[in-house]
Amino acid sequence: MRATKTWIFIGDGSRARIVENDGPGKGLQPALDKEFKLPQMRTGEMGADRPSTRGGMGGQLRHGVEPKTDWHEQEKESFAREMADMLTEAAGKKQFDRLVLVAPPAFLGAMRAKLGAAAQDLISGELAKDLTHVSLHDLPGHLEDTLAV
Repeated sequence: MRATKTWIFIGDGSRARIVENDGPGKGLQPALDKEFKLPQMRTGEMGADRPSTRGGMGGQLRHGVEPKTDWHEQEKESFAREMADMLTEAAGKKQFDRLVLVAPPAFLGAMRAKLGAAAQDLISGELAKDLTHVSLHDLPGHLEDTLAV
């Protein structure tokens, strides 16, 4: 009989990792050989801070009245989409049997909304907490109410 493989996604909007558990008493190990991290960029490096001035009809200058863009939030949304797509693809390939999402509340909601049906159907638990800086060794203590590690 094959063990039930649970992937635990741990992210915060700019970094993420996935660890796995093969059943109670089996502990945690990295599921993938990499961690995901957004490069830290200043807002000015991400895009324009304000709309450009351009010529309007009749030769008059018009100032942009576009809403202010929060480039950092856009990067977090893009990161959530990338992580959700990767988890959905892995779920489709049956790389795991259950999925636990661990992230701060806002990012947890973004991940849940962006996950495809294949991954959503495998969610067995969620924890609205930032555990990105917790070591692999210390993670089981934080997950005991969500998953039998």
